[in-house]
Amino acid sequence: MNPNLNALVAAAFVCGLAHSTAQAGEANTGLVKRGAQLAAYGGCIDCHTPFKLGPNGPEKDMARGLSGHPAELVLPPPPKVDGAWNWSGSASNTAFFGPWGTSYASNLTPDRETGIGTWSEKEFIRAMRTGTHLGAGRPIMPPMPWRSVGSLPDKELRALFAYLKAQAPVKNKVPDYLPPASTTGQSANGKTAG
Repeated sequence: MNPNLNALVAAAFVCGLAHSTAQAGEANTGLVKRGAQLAAYGGCIDCHTPFKLGPNGPEKDMARGLSGHPAELVLPPPPKVDGAWNWSGSASNTAFFGPWGTSYASNLTPDRETGIGTWSEKEFIRAMRTGTHLGAGRPIMPPMPWRSVGSLPDKELRALFAYLKAQAPVKNKVPDYLPPASTTGQSANGKTAG
């Protein structure tokens, strides 16, 4: 084969590969951008990013963006709730208590040990559709609006997942969900019964 033809074929291959890689990068950038919009609309950062005290009062701690309830933040027992007030949230805006028990905002960063770093896109979509952890585990607890998120078309859920996976991983082991006191042997004030 002609050496000039070989060089021409190789150059065309490299140009084609570079062009498709650039298109894939643009498509991924567009997907992540759309995911960022969906995360903003859905308030993902509002509950999955802890607050810190800033110069003007509480503000989101973006260094811990989407990392969920801080592992080191141990909360006292939640306040008593009754019919008129039946749920409450922590000052960090990452822990919630109500008739369902105590739930903590999950780490949505791509950290492989404490976040969603090992989740597949399929597992994420299944979790949002079924309201179960990894699409097969324990129920996703309030106030997570999984029904609203899960009603999005697959294309939008893929964009949201791409956005989450594009974030900086933050190592943060969120506490486990605590069922209601009536199922854990605790009284309403958080103390162990009898």
